[in-house]
Amino acid sequence: MSRRLSTGIDVLDRKLDGGLPAGSVVAFSAPPASQAELLLYEFTSSRPTLYLSTDRDEAAVIETLERTPGPTGSPDVRHVPGDAPLDHSQRLFRRLSEDSNLVVDPVDLLERQETSRYRNFLADLRNHLANTRSVAILHCLDGRSVPDARDVTEHVADVVFQLHTEYSGDTVETRLAVPKFRGGRALSETIKLELAESVRIDTSRDIA
Repeated sequence: MSRRLSTGIDVLDRKLDGGLPAGSVVAFSAPPASQAELLLYEFTSSRPTLYLSTDRDEAAVIETLERTPGPTGSPDVRHVPGDAPLDHSQRLFRRLSEDSNLVVDPVDLLERQETSRYRNFLADLRNHLANTRSVAILHCLDGRSVPDARDVTEHVADVVFQLHTEYSGDTVETRLAVPKFRGGRALSETIKLELAESVRIDTSRDIA
């Protein structure tokens, strides 16, 4: 089995046979109104992380991290401007050190660039991740306006996480699906999450 890197969530790591394969690109799809950032922060707490924000400046992201009750680590937060975002992101991720995380939050701005240039960006990213034995988490907003290149992102990705939120009466239920896991095994069942101040997994049925 290839070397695995922790997601920051022990129960999820066990379900994934140890975590995420080093060198992987992860597409993490979630509704904009969900608490998806809490899951991203679990990743940032697991190892050194370069956190690229495309819609908030560094100060806003850092303030959110500081106000988050759960562990967040100390990611290197950088804002990606709307002018030439692929070039800017590429220059930044090439500084990624070994055994690290790259988080792009969200990746939508990059997906809206010219498709062939975006494909080249992903190919260069995969190559750098393989060389540094790192993992990239691309936060994909599953909202009202999904970029046309989302199919490209999910096809290139080695692992796909999909966060689903359901409303039943006065309760909100959040589940995580892992329908794609290249080089491993996708999960046949969803995982029930509790996203409040931090990420907790309901183990009453899913985990023995």
